[in-house]
Amino acid sequence: MFITGSLASLPKPEQYRDLLSQARGLFEGESNPIANAANLSALVMQSLPDLNWSGFYFFDGEELVLGPFQGKPACLRIPLDKGVCGAAARTQTIQLVPDVHAFPGHIACDAASRSEIVVPLLHQGRLLGVWDVDSPVADRFDEDDRAGMQALCALFLETIHVPVPLAQYKKS
Repeated sequence: MFITGSLASLPKPEQYRDLLSQARGLFEGESNPIANAANLSALVMQSLPDLNWSGFYFFDGEELVLGPFQGKPACLRIPLDKGVCGAAARTQTIQLVPDVHAFPGHIACDAASRSEIVVPLLHQGRLLGVWDVDSPVADRFDEDDRAGMQALCALFLETIHVPVPLAQYKKS
């Protein structure tokens, strides 16, 4: 049911069709957003080529807080006025960045990252967080990735039946 390893030999649209199918299988019968976020992070990291980080930051009402991910340790909190993730959350638009070093205010959690795509997660008009994927390859992400990542996030959001109670995790 689940492919282990890269889908690199397939054209990108087929890679994402396959990932969507696998994600549906992983999410089936599970509505816990943390469990589904963990599995989606692992699935994408293990399946797509040239990635060094994939994961979630959840919005606690003030800033983005690290959620389930795959890759090197990451920044714990990101203000909405900083970095690519902050820009995606603040503008509620997908950020596709071919060269993170040219992005004003980029936060270098992993110095090896060269390009990034960040999808805002909106549920019932409310910002829940962002889906963030980094690559050590410049210009790694394109419009096929934008469409594919957006579809994966839409599927993830379909599994959420009640808003994620992240406000309880605000720093004191």
